[in-house]
Formats: sequence, C-alpha cells, structure tokens
Amino acid sequence: MTHDRDRAADESRNPMPPDTRLPWPKQAYLALTLLTRIPLPPLQALPDRAVASCAWAFPLVGALVGLAGGLVFFAANQAGLGIGSSSLLAIGSQVLLTGGLHEDGLADTADGFGGGRDRDAKLAIMRDSRIGTYGVLALVLLIGLRYAALSELANSLISISDEYDETVNHTASVVITLVVSGALSRAAMTVLWFALPPARSDGLSASAGIVPVPALLVCVLLALLPAALLLDGPLLVAALVSVCAVSLVMLLLARRQIGGQTGDVLGAMQQIAEVAALLAISAVTIAT
Repeated sequence: MTHDRDRAADESRNPMPPDTRLPWPKQAYLALTLLTRIPLPPLQALPDRAVASCAWAFPLVGALVGLAGGLVFFAANQAGLGIGSSSLLAIGSQVLLTGGLHEDGLADTADGFGGGRDRDAKLAIMRDSRIGTYGVLALVLLIGLRYAALSELANSLISISDEYDETVNHTASVVITLVVSGALSRAAMTVLWFALPPARSDGLSASAGIVPVPALLVCVLLALLPAALLLDGPLLVAALVSVCAVSLVMLLLARRQIGGQTGDVLGAMQQIAEVAALLAISAVTIAT
C-alpha cells in the first residue's frame, strides 16, 4: 500500500506528457499542405516535430503531383497538341501545383554550392532570395532534361499501326512514369533528411525535427509500391538504381559542402532524383 501511494504521488508530481502526435489522416493532410500550393485550410496548433512525423506521406503527395501532370499531358494531347507541347504543359502544371517549391531549393543549392567560398558563405548564399548564375543554369538544365525525358518516352511508344494503341500507350506510359518518379523522388528527399543533420540550427529543416524511423520505413515502402506495381523488371531496376545513385552523390556532396542538409538541399534532392528516374525509365524504354 505504501509503495502504491508513493507511486501515485510521483505520478502526480511528474505526470506523463500527453500524446501530441497527429493522427495519420492529419499527417497526410499536413504533408499535402507543405508540399503543394493547393488552397487548403492550415492545421492549427501543430505539436512539436509534426512536420517530421508526416514525412511518411511525402511519396503519396509526389504520386498525386505526378498524376496531375500526367492528366494534363493526356488532356493536352487529346486536344490536338503535340507531344512536346503536352510535355511542357505537364511539367508546368506540376510546378504550378507545388508552387516551384523544389525548383527554388534546387536553384538556391546550386548557387550556394557553386558560389560560396566556405560553409558559412554557402549557407548565406542559399538563404538569399536572389537567384544567381548557377541557379539559373541548374533550373534550365533540369527542366530541359525533364522535358526531353517525357517527350522522348512518349515518342518512343507511338504505334504507327493503330491510332488507339498510339494514344493509350504513350499517354499511359507518361502518367505511370510521372507517378513513379514523383513518389520515388519524395522518398529520396526524406531519406536525405533522415541521414544528414541540419546544417544550421535556426533553419526550417532543424525546426521540423528528425524523421522518425517508422515514418521513414513507411515512406520508402509507399514509394516502392507504385514502382513495383507499375513498372516492368528492367524499368524498375533502372529507376531504383538511378535514384539511389544520385541520392548517394547528393548525400556526400551536401555533407562535404555544408556538413548537413537544409530545406533547399532537400528540394534539390527531389528535383535531381525525379530527373534521374525519368531519364532512366526513358532510356530503358527506348532501348527495348
């Protein structure tokens, strides 16, 4: 009895903290509001580390963005536009849907890594809202590669023997490729977030917290699932190898350049991983 009273007294003095974790539907909602510019009401009074906890849903958002781009491609192509114009409209719709969030991170990272003399200078450049030569070049190159991969993929699948097959084949392939690359690239971003410490103590990445291991595992699983279901063996291997390779390079580069990651670096990782997946899928499709 004495032991029970003592334990009750200890609990009254040091009560267990309440469970402040968001339920998983709200975590998915938070991920959608963070990674897109869809006009949704923001969640109020977010608990600590809520952003890191919702990282498991990033591939779902990436797949949704990819699907939106694919549907725009289909609609434009059905309206009579060529594959080139349809590809550019698909890319533009994705940029519009995300508000250019990741493209901005790519430009800032390119400027910082390319122009800073030391770590502090690189971080200062990355925080500057102005865009420099390296940023412009990175954006032009990456968007150009996205366009080339999509248009070449669609062109390679056009069937000259059947008009219906022509429409179905290249449109379905573009949609699938955009969905898969969108999911895989958001997973790559999350893995980098987990693997590297924040490069600055006062940045958005630091305030968001560390990605929990369960969230990371679910994130990777959700990214692999559409790839495994929608891609044939060689396409799947090519996409995964390319994304893993550029992720490793980016991890080593960020660690050497600034000793960790920032929100800009994560955005750059997403862009580079998406282009890597698009190019790999396009190359294997053309070769076969």
